Amino acid sequence: MSRFPLVAALTALAAAGAVLVLAERFYRELEVRLAGAILDVITTSGVYVAGDREAVYFGLGGTTPFGLRMTPECSSAFLLLPLLVVSMAMVYFRPSNARRIFFSLGISALVVVLVNQLRILTIVGLVHWFGTDEGYYWGHTLLGSMVSVFGGAVSLVLFVWLSTRKKKA
Repeated sequence: MSRFPLVAALTALAAAGAVLVLAERFYRELEVRLAGAILDVITTSGVYVAGDREAVYFGLGGTTPFGLRMTPECSSAFLLLPLLVVSMAMVYFRPSNARRIFFSLGISALVVVLVNQLRILTIVGLVHWFGTDEGYYWGHTLLGSMVSVFGGAVSLVLFVWLSTRKKKA
C-alpha cells in the first residue's frame, strides 16, 4: 500500500473514533431508538422512546411500566473504540491487509451493537419476569454485564480471527 492510502485509512479510523466520542450522545439516542423499534416488534405492552432523553419506556399497557435510560457507560460506543484502535495498529503494521481489516471491523462492530441490544432485551425480559427491583438488579448489574463482557470478547476474537486468517489455497 502506498503512503496516501495508508494515511487515508488511518485517518478514517481515527476520525470514526473521534466521531464516536464527540457524538456519543447522538449515538446513544440511535441505540435507544433501535431498542425501541425492536421492543415494539416483540412486545404488545406498549413502548415509547424519548430519544432526546436517551430513554425507552416499556410495559406501558400494564400495571408496572418501566423506563431505561442509556447512560454513556451502557452504550456500545465505547466498546467500539478498542476495535478502532486495534484496527489502526493492524492497518499501520500490515497495510496490505487493510481491506480484510475493514471488513472484520464492520462485522465485529455489528456484533457489538447487536450484543448491546441483547443486553437491553435481557434487562427488559428480566424486569418483566421478576419485577422492577429484582429484575433490574439481575438484568442490569449481573446478567446484562455478563452479556456485554462475553459479547465484547466474542467480538474481539471474531475481529482478530477474521482479520488474520489465511486464505484457502
